[in-house]
Amino acid sequence: MSLGRIREWILLAREEKKGLINSLIQVPFLNLMSNIVERAGEVMIRLGGNTQEFAVMVDELEDGRSIAKQNAAILKTTETPAVLYTVDMFYIASNISSLVNVKWFIGLPFNDSSNWRLAIAEYGQEILGDNLLGMQAGNEPDLYARHKSRPESYGPYDYFGEIADLIEVIDRNDRIPRKNILIAPSLATGDWVPEDVWDTGFLPAFQDRLYAVTMEHYPNNNCFAQFGVGSPQDPQANFPTYLTHNAGIELCRLYLNTARIAQEINKPFIMFETNTASCGGFPGISDSYGAALWGLDYGMQMAYSNFSNALLHVGGQNVFYNSFARIAPPTNQTNFNQWTVGSVYYSALIMAEIFGKSGTGRIIDLWGNGGNIYTPSYAIYEEDILSKVALFNYVDDPTGASDLVVAISVPGAGVPSSVKVKYLEAESVSSKYNITWAGQTFGNKFEVDGRLKGELNVTTIQCEQAANVCRIPVHAPGFALVFMSDSDAANLGQATQTYATTAGTRLSNTATVAPEVLATSNGHSEKDRWFHGSTSLGSVSAAVRKMPAVGFTGASVAIGLVAVYSVLFK
Repeated sequence: MSLGRIREWILLAREEKKGLINSLIQVPFLNLMSNIVERAGEVMIRLGGNTQEFAVMVDELEDGRSIAKQNAAILKTTETPAVLYTVDMFYIASNISSLVNVKWFIGLPFNDSSNWRLAIAEYGQEILGDNLLGMQAGNEPDLYARHKSRPESYGPYDYFGEIADLIEVIDRNDRIPRKNILIAPSLATGDWVPEDVWDTGFLPAFQDRLYAVTMEHYPNNNCFAQFGVGSPQDPQANFPTYLTHNAGIELCRLYLNTARIAQEINKPFIMFETNTASCGGFPGISDSYGAALWGLDYGMQMAYSNFSNALLHVGGQNVFYNSFARIAPPTNQTNFNQWTVGSVYYSALIMAEIFGKSGTGRIIDLWGNGGNIYTPSYAIYEEDILSKVALFNYVDDPTGASDLVVAISVPGAGVPSSVKVKYLEAESVSSKYNITWAGQTFGNKFEVDGRLKGELNVTTIQCEQAANVCRIPVHAPGFALVFMSDSDAANLGQATQTYATTAGTRLSNTATVAPEVLATSNGHSEKDRWFHGSTSLGSVSAAVRKMPAVGFTGASVAIGLVAVYSVLFK
């Protein structure tokens, strides 16, 4: 059995719209974080990724931005441009932590080990204080040679030497007072395996400088489709590999020895970056209900394998596996009510609910149903007392013939008189929409404000105490979380702390029309339309105030359509 709480993911800070106000913290983001914090007590977020290696701090950026990207001579698979950032990035993060209990990781630029740029460490520690947990020293160093950011001969001993040099520079810097919160080695387990690094004496040399031991790994990649690198992948053929208990087991098998070593030196062991597939994931897999089941099973298997935490990667607009995204057509509600929540956010939410805030949770893989890889199950204990049972059904069968009735018995202690059950449900493993947790949903694409919607539906099932059995139905496909004792988590729905959408209220282009007036209105006539200018704030109208001339009727219609478009969609 193992201790584990898998409840975190990466937020890659970025700005996508010219003139975006840096001090405005997005309300849906706060609501989504609040729902995790309500269950787990805190959220860990990483500011970094491939972007961190070439990151440069600047005094200011155009339009008052805190972060911007520029092209750089990068040959990484993901072709991520360099990041420019200002001190505002840290103040935004600090302000977020003042509202919800968010803790942060940052990444130290690692592209030039002869000229360390440590402003991110200086300002990060100064502004974030104790809300900064760790500083990553190298992102997937086992891929440096492959990506041409180091010589072909670069190996684990070279990485060892660079860490030693980095520590020496940090020790001389009085603006970095916390010198023992490094994150390493963060291998992709691509060209090296963890043991290659351990064989250098890395941990005996540096363990006192580490906050945690970290790895980064994905089960597959979609790099050929995105960047023309590697081999073509067929998502339809790959989908079944995610719908089995073996998926999480094989991913964790690579790290069982490292998990043991991390325990021996009393360090957290974190899966620092993962998701369904690198290079943005697969359409139809990464954004499906099946991915939510996979994420839950993988998360519990990591906990069972003695990972302390795991972070799900969040990327840009071309990424299919995002836990959440502010990607919607521009309307007067886009800022607060037209986000999209990905299926793996439900995985993170439920994992937070499973392990809670106590820090005493332990989990065991039950290998129930005769070890059937399509119907795995786990038992979760609090201080050696059975607290919850998690039941999966990966089978996609709408006929009901593959539905399960799982019999739970508790040797010795016996079962309670009744249990409460929450279900994660969708019509099919391929469903992208109408995913619900205990009857509630965040909404479908472009419908999300970060709050759960709908009535909370917790099922109470009577047990047969004389026979020492509780019979739990699980649909195909489906997931059930069975609460074996009274628990506040069983009644958790939408978080009690929410944030007002008025922070993003528009002050222009907000005119409304009474429905009864609109129903009988034909709008402006052709001749009247010439007297109305643009509705866009600050723009100069092409519809100048003059009487229409013969031959310009088509032009006036086009101008009218532009004006209407700006009212409806801006």
